[in-house]
Amino acid sequence: MRIIRSATAMTAWSRKLQREGVVIGLVPTMGALHDGHRSLIRKARLSCDAVVVSLFVNPAQFGPKEDFARYPRPFKADAALCREEGVDVLFAPSHEAVYPPGFQTTVSAGALARRWEGARRPGHFDGVATVVAKLFGLVTPQVAFFGQKDFQQSVLVQRLVEDLNLGVRVVVCPTVRGEDGLALSSRNRYLTPAQRRSAPVLHEALQAGRTAILRGIRFGAQIDRAMQKVIQTDPKLRLDYLAVCDPETLEPLPRVTKTAVLLGAVRLGRLRLIDNLIVRLGGK
Repeated sequence: MRIIRSATAMTAWSRKLQREGVVIGLVPTMGALHDGHRSLIRKARLSCDAVVVSLFVNPAQFGPKEDFARYPRPFKADAALCREEGVDVLFAPSHEAVYPPGFQTTVSAGALARRWEGARRPGHFDGVATVVAKLFGLVTPQVAFFGQKDFQQSVLVQRLVEDLNLGVRVVVCPTVRGEDGLALSSRNRYLTPAQRRSAPVLHEALQAGRTAILRGIRFGAQIDRAMQKVIQTDPKLRLDYLAVCDPETLEPLPRVTKTAVLLGAVRLGRLRLIDNLIVRLGGK
């Protein structure tokens, strides 16, 4: 596995392979890799000729009171996981490589970024859109792999690619969970043992919403109440939001008629946990 830190070296490597007809898959990450990232890498490995994992803790998507300074950065462990999975390049650029002196141009993520996570984290999705556009420009992949756990992010990236004609196929892979249903996340390592026992309640709430839909409840307000009841069973959880949404526009659904995405976020101590479930009527 090759480790590349320079923007020019990354672009040169990618362009050389593409001239040879090699299909490049990109797995963008902020590091602190876990089995969820491993699943993305394996998907990329199966469907692409060469796999690049980017590792960059992007300051532009952190708010002033968020955890940028303490975000986990276990580079040696991340590199070891990438080697185990047969990654061709680990692209770990410096801040200056991504945002060189004089950098001014950013991407505005639009209406999709103003709801849910975007409303709670102003500017977050503009930072995501900007760094994804940069990574696509530097790595020039034909395919990029994202996890469903960050559902709003995946919808936004697909819109970014379509709106700006970036020519990258976006593959959204299923959320990887622990045995108790908790979605894997790099920030889970912050949880205390007591918090770890409470954390899966968010997934249980979303499951309650799915059960309500599959049992014939169609009104969004009723589905929302079914989910809230589960959150209320654990006093350590502070509800941020629960929503029944259209999976493409992320607009709230007054009534479910086809496919819905259930979105949820809670606060547990200093942490925010997010999760989602897709519910398809007449299907799995």
